[in-house]
Amino acid sequence: MATAHVMASGIGGMRTAGDLVSWMQMARKMRINEAKQYVADKLGIAVIDLANEEIMREIREDLDIGLITAMAGTAKGIAAKKRIAELLEITIPSVEMFKDKMNL
Repeated sequence: MATAHVMASGIGGMRTAGDLVSWMQMARKMRINEAKQYVADKLGIAVIDLANEEIMREIREDLDIGLITAMAGTAKGIAAKKRIAELLEITIPSVEMFKDKMNL
């Protein structure tokens, strides 16, 4: 369901900010425009830039919140999700389960 939601939001999933916007729609029940504005504000960019792959790749690298083509030394998987949860100020169940398992 999450993948379908990312694709339906229409801004490129992890290539841009579609995954971040989807998290806000699911976690906070925001409508798409509200979610886009929230994410843009958190990233310090204009809403239009959320769909720009070049800008978002730089932002994703700078914030270390995951990339499509993983690079050595960057966050992947649960580490990227943890950073996303902190950035967006949301709870991601898999991150919380991991924290509980690791006693963090």
